Amino acid sequence: MDAQDYKILAVDDSPSMRSMISFTLKRAGYESYAADDGVTGLEAAQNGDYDLVITDINMPNMDGITLIEHLRQLDNYKHKPILVLTTESGNDIKQQGKNAGATGWIVKPFDPDKLLSALGQVLG
Repeated sequence: MDAQDYKILAVDDSPSMRSMISFTLKRAGYESYAADDGVTGLEAAQNGDYDLVITDINMPNMDGITLIEHLRQLDNYKHKPILVLTTESGNDIKQQGKNAGATGWIVKPFDPDKLLSALGQVLG
């Protein structure tokens, strides 16, 4: 499948980060959607069928770990890739993410090439 065949949901409370992710994804040909916290991200995921979710960890209303746990309980997100894009790099939080069902972990600062490389790996 080509990039334009994939729908990606990016969940981050930072408007500038959502903008950078969206710009990077669209420039690479992906269809990109954004949500500003875990609650709106979960609603978007339930109302749309995304091929991959990118989430931050530290967000108001619902953090990224909780979002991942909720997504993994939904039939159409049990096996879809979920990437974490965050400033958190500690082993404890990474283990929490892995236990929740995160597919991969990318540490900010945001690097478009790293993000696109990770997408290529998990989307095939």
